[in-house]
Amino acid sequence: MNVALWIVAGLLAAAYLAGGGYKVITPKERISAAGAAGRWVEDFGAGSVKAIGVLEVLAAVGLVLPAALGIAPVLVPLAALGLVLLMTGAALTRVRRHEYPLVAVDLVYVALAAFVAWGRF
Repeated sequence: MNVALWIVAGLLAAAYLAGGGYKVITPKERISAAGAAGRWVEDFGAGSVKAIGVLEVLAAVGLVLPAALGIAPVLVPLAALGLVLLMTGAALTRVRRHEYPLVAVDLVYVALAAFVAWGRF
């Protein structure tokens, strides 16, 4: 079980580090122009998109670093719980925008983050 939690947390951390970093450094207009998966930014201001990116980067760090260093490992399930909340909001945004195929992807991320939160609490 511990190995599975490390693998899932590591994969989530890599995905959110890349995705969050992209949101932080890329202008909102360019994210929207990248394709259907990025059109959600049209509903948010540029600052909100950057803030979401920062939250994703912090969550990515929080999924791995505290447990790896043995410093405040309680932060790992809290970071995972934060991702559950963030991705639930993402899924609700997709539902509101009628982007149903992408809702399924968001719900997979919710399930993976919930697994890490459950396993580490």
